[in-house]
Amino acid sequence: MKKHSFFYRNSLSIVLIVLFLVSITGQIFTGLREHNEELKEYGAAPVALSEYLTTGHFFQATFENWESEFLQMAMYVVLTIFLRQQGSSESKPLDEEEEVDRKPDPTRKDAPWPVRKGGFTLALYKHSLSLAFAFLFLVSFALHANGSLSNFNEEQVLKGKPVVSLSDYMRQSRFWFESFQNWQSEFVAVISIVVLSIFLRQYRSPESKPVDAPDSETGG
Repeated sequence: MKKHSFFYRNSLSIVLIVLFLVSITGQIFTGLREHNEELKEYGAAPVALSEYLTTGHFFQATFENWESEFLQMAMYVVLTIFLRQQGSSESKPLDEEEEVDRKPDPTRKDAPWPVRKGGFTLALYKHSLSLAFAFLFLVSFALHANGSLSNFNEEQVLKGKPVVSLSDYMRQSRFWFESFQNWQSEFVAVISIVVLSIFLRQYRSPESKPVDAPDSETGG
């Protein structure tokens, strides 16, 4: 730990956070412009940046994507426990167990406190990663639904039509179309890494098998 700088030890998360901030900033300003263009078409006054961040347009665009990402990760974490893909670096080996399969040892001196505590705390901790992704998916799903409804009703008002309730809106195809088009893109991305990692390599990447590994070798 002392040999490496803070950035070196945390460079992956730092760079990803920076990329996220750049992307969300780009989304906000381009989304604001697009939304105001839509309002202009209906003869409505444009909104300021602070107001835009509370609109259904922003919430829908943001959380329909977050929803699909968290669904992808939750499903991937759970499915890779039980399912295998021969030759993929993203799969556990077909027969032998991995380090991740061993039972937690509460006597290990550097074990996390839930492991040392045991009982219900340990039982929850053993599944905390998938539970966290499932929770984030449900929160994003709810925020997406609320934002999509708000955006739809704003359009209804601009068109001089009546607004609808959440229950009525959820029976329409619009919300589910938004969700399914994102869900399928996440699953096709996972299919790509699972299958392509059988045949293709990336030198020094933990997501790839060693360059000289045979295609049939399963696991990273």
